[in-house]
Amino acid sequence: MIELGIDLFGDLQINPKTGEVQPAEQRLQEIVEEVKLMDEVGLDFFAVGEHHREDYAVASPEILLAAVAPITKNIKLSSAVSVVSSADPVKLYQDFATVDLISDGRAEIMAGRGSFIESFPLFGYQLKNYEALFEEKLNLLVELNENKKITWTGKFRPSLENQGIYPQPKNGKMPIWVAVGGTPQSVIRAAKLGLPVMFAIIGGTIDRFKPLVEYYQQAWQDAGNDMKDYQVGVHMHSLFGEDNEEIANYYFPSYAQQMDRIGKSRNWPPYQRHQYDAGRQDMGHLIVGDVNMAIDRILQAIETLGLTRFSAHMDVGAPDHERMMKSIELYGNKIAPKVREALK
Repeated sequence: MIELGIDLFGDLQINPKTGEVQPAEQRLQEIVEEVKLMDEVGLDFFAVGEHHREDYAVASPEILLAAVAPITKNIKLSSAVSVVSSADPVKLYQDFATVDLISDGRAEIMAGRGSFIESFPLFGYQLKNYEALFEEKLNLLVELNENKKITWTGKFRPSLENQGIYPQPKNGKMPIWVAVGGTPQSVIRAAKLGLPVMFAIIGGTIDRFKPLVEYYQQAWQDAGNDMKDYQVGVHMHSLFGEDNEEIANYYFPSYAQQMDRIGKSRNWPPYQRHQYDAGRQDMGHLIVGDVNMAIDRILQAIETLGLTRFSAHMDVGAPDHERMMKSIELYGNKIAPKVREALK
């Protein structure tokens, strides 16, 4: 059974001439409208990322998810990701348990290390502990989900002695996913913890992830986990429109600007149109096009990697709200039904 949904980072529009940044208030209100539509058109999940930068609107996914919980009915509500390394897992778990209760049991946590490092100095953590922080805090988060009372000792937060954690989620525990990097160590860690994984395909080709997915599946079985609980997903940069070339031409400038903003801090060369066009080709990492193109490419990803979840990451570079709403409408009403039908 495939799950089809959307994840957003809350990118803010930035005027390329003046540098003026869209007010976060405006973008947050737009996201609320967009999530309401996602639910209405029957998508399976919505996920939102955590960032602490001027060009993103969302620093606390759980607060935004709590805001959309009462205006949605069926859609699952997740982070994408919660930066566990610089968070307190106890508070994070309590916050998502609260979202779970408000939403009548629809909350999920996606744990990860995030794409940026601003949260480390912001919350008083040292980058030299990057790996150790993530491993310890992810393990604690999993333990919190398994036990109503917990005794725990670690290196980076005060110990817990037979401590109750309140509130508890509706069903006693919540789904916890982990966003993994492109390393065997990441998938082995997730498999040993019995956690489903989400791969970010943001470059290269889909098929290059196949060996890593197969490695995760083998690690899952080696850890003694039941294959009926096996789940694996990908998120891919996506935007859908009525006309294949029109939507591609519309999206390129803002997409390229965001790639260049990120690339400045990572010594990437300027993003070129030929990279964008190559990414939209067969097996490419971009699903930017019309309904038929999107159906074919989503099915290609699902079938190549044996996915149980596909997430369209729609707001890289902050497309206009009207374009976002149209993309969501096409996804829910025309693309998702055809994908589901093809997989029956």
